Amino acid sequence: QVQLVESGGGLVQAGGSQRLSCAASGRTFTIRTMAWFRQASGKEREFVGSIRRVNGKTSYADSVKGRFTIDIDNAKSMVYLQMNSLKPEDTATYYCAAHEGASLSVRVHEYEYWGQGTQVTVSS
Repeated sequence: QVQLVESGGGLVQAGGSQRLSCAASGRTFTIRTMAWFRQASGKEREFVGSIRRVNGKTSYADSVKGRFTIDIDNAKSMVYLQMNSLKPEDTATYYCAAHEGASLSVRVHEYEYWGQGTQVTVSS
């Protein structure tokens, strides 16, 4: 099993920046891909971005491309989401996810492990 714990959420003004962290523990050697998803109130969970551990290759949703960056520290089993130029529509609960495959998948159901989520609120 793998446990994921997010941190770093909070309230930020539009145009500002915020950095989320996700700490992985347990059988982390089984994890090949990590990702961030988000879920706004009343909406479905959506893909934000993903990163492949072995080579750092990333994939992003069009809505965040150029504003958000994912990076990873394999030695510490940490993954980060740097969010810049935040907009009110970025307000959501952000979830860290991981799966044992190498696909930079955008599909929720392909990720076996999930954190509890951290709230990000962007005020206008």
